Amino acid sequence: MIDKENFVSFNFLKKENYTGSMQGMRYQLSKEEENEVFKLRTTIWPEPYSFQVTKEEKKQSHDFEFSKDGKDEAVDWLNQQYDQQKEFWDKVNPYK
Repeated sequence: MIDKENFVSFNFLKKENYTGSMQGMRYQLSKEEENEVFKLRTTIWPEPYSFQVTKEEKKQSHDFEFSKDGKDEAVDWLNQQYDQQKEFWDKVNPYK
């Protein structure tokens, strides 16, 4: 599980995308602008490939408010998606 307290800082997300992985599930958090409003797009996809080379149909995204609370909600969503799809992530985990 991803720990909110020790996860990337919100200040980092203001300037850079953040990518990581957890036992077969890769993820990215990125600052996106839509209609002059910023949001935190959180995307997951299966190992082993990077975000750029993974086909769009293999990605799942959810948008959150671009704030510290939104970052915490994104971490909750990541953990929830990992738990709900654990069998799939276990199959694609190249390190098992």
